[in-house]
Amino acid sequence: MFEMIASPVKVAHLLMGNKIGPGATVIDATVGNGYDTLFLAEAVGVVGRVYGFDIQAEAIENTKLRLLKEGLLERVLLFHEGHENLAHRVTENIDGIMFNLGYLPGGDHRVITKPSTTIMALEGALKLLKPGGLATVVVYPGHEGGADEAQALDEYVAHLPKNAYSCVKITFVNRSRRSPYVLAIEKAQ
Repeated sequence: MFEMIASPVKVAHLLMGNKIGPGATVIDATVGNGYDTLFLAEAVGVVGRVYGFDIQAEAIENTKLRLLKEGLLERVLLFHEGHENLAHRVTENIDGIMFNLGYLPGGDHRVITKPSTTIMALEGALKLLKPGGLATVVVYPGHEGGADEAQALDEYVAHLPKNAYSCVKITFVNRSRRSPYVLAIEKAQ
């Protein structure tokens, strides 16, 4: 039915796909079932690098299998740990980072991303982000704990210095106010 802007994830892919290309270094802060990781691995090409993080072993395994099936595992370094540690694991500057918050689809819905660790991860990512680099955050306010995370992220992003970052919130205006949305943060050149 809809293709280009059918979901917040597609919007995030559209934005990131226009920012990165072969040779890019990127992070998937929440690998989940590996769809964003696969998208990034395809985009960065054979000379690029993707770092992926998730606290759930099931997510790391699902992602590894998806990448193996597509022959792209060699482009990705996976870490079975929380995204709040990404700045300790990634030492090079990055072209982009994607967050897809909430819980693992098909997994335990009690294991969710939290405002404190997500903001810590985003702070670390913004320090690693190259000038002109992009961060996308797909936010899910509709699940238990999601509204608190959404509010904390909206407040954090709203207070980023305007001379250093351009920040937008992309919502679906003809859907529920609790529908998922995208935060996009571009670092100044």
